[in-house]
Amino acid sequence: MRDEVVELAQQLIAIQSESLLSNATISDFLQKWLEKHGLAVERICYIDPNGVEKVNLIAQMGEGTGGLGFFSHSDTVPGDGAQWQPFNPRVEDGKLYGRGSCDMKGPLAASMIAVAGIDASKLRRPLYIAIAADEEMGHVGAHHIQKESATFKQNWPTWTVIPEPTEMLPVYAHKGGALITVTATGRAAHTSLDTGISANFLIAPFLAEMAELAKRMKSEERYKNHEFDPPTNGFNLTIDDGGCATNVTAAKCVAKVNFRIMPNDLHEEIIAQIEAAARRYGLAITHRKLMPFIVPKDAPIVQAACRAVNAAAMNVPFGTEAESYQRYTQCVVLGPGGIGQAHTVNEFVRIDQLEQAVTAFQRIITELCM
Repeated sequence: MRDEVVELAQQLIAIQSESLLSNATISDFLQKWLEKHGLAVERICYIDPNGVEKVNLIAQMGEGTGGLGFFSHSDTVPGDGAQWQPFNPRVEDGKLYGRGSCDMKGPLAASMIAVAGIDASKLRRPLYIAIAADEEMGHVGAHHIQKESATFKQNWPTWTVIPEPTEMLPVYAHKGGALITVTATGRAAHTSLDTGISANFLIAPFLAEMAELAKRMKSEERYKNHEFDPPTNGFNLTIDDGGCATNVTAAKCVAKVNFRIMPNDLHEEIIAQIEAAARRYGLAITHRKLMPFIVPKDAPIVQAACRAVNAAAMNVPFGTEAESYQRYTQCVVLGPGGIGQAHTVNEFVRIDQLEQAVTAFQRIITELCM
């Protein structure tokens, strides 16, 4: 098992699939591998806003209704090739290094090896592996699967494991996220003429209000959820005037306000406060959000995961595609690797956790589908 899961993870890492690129090549590899191991594969393609082809795969083993899914993604954040060799996987000191080793080609490989090791003739319920594009771009591929998959229009699995890196501890809840973009438009001019309108000055009163709002986010109990650590929502602000020169008035300034949505919080009120502030100063505003994920701790999939790894369920502050799939299937997040390694230079996953993941996933399959 060790050799199989490490070899497959290495093969996936070696195929560059950063989100800004097409994931067609890695999807070709995944589809051939899954079909070779007895799964029927549905392939769904779409063109992203940059005109790049993206591919979602939905693979099925066994027949019937309900069942169990393992839902992953094939894209990664950029490799940062100037600082290391991200697509040249290496094994060293019990760790597998490479872009996506932790998030989430290593976990994906573990789920594939786990499913491929099952005798399909013994299944009482079907198994699914869904591999989405553009997870790192706001779960775009997952939403496309939900709208377009013929497989899931016929049957959604009753239970689903999202194999994101959790150090092999079951996760029953996580935070989501809200991004509010506020834009001020001025008029560029050389400052010696004093005829310009600085977008930075136009947006400044709004920024002052956000500074006060940030203080309230950290101090007022009604904005907190003590089920999480930290209980606050990570309210943050970034500003971009395009690197405007100091002797030119900025033609545009964009402020991005971001915070973590938590279950049962006041995020709609917070968004409304931000939008109202922007409108007071005549600023343009857009927003998008990813909802939090939560399932009862005693949910069957959570308890099956707890038994598989002999550990209690927990919550985490980062987000996964469970937020979008939870409307269709009961989810738990469980996978090898730690979130602290995701998206980093010299990203790695421990090989013993890859092996543990294969074993745990097969235990969950056995309990729920055999």
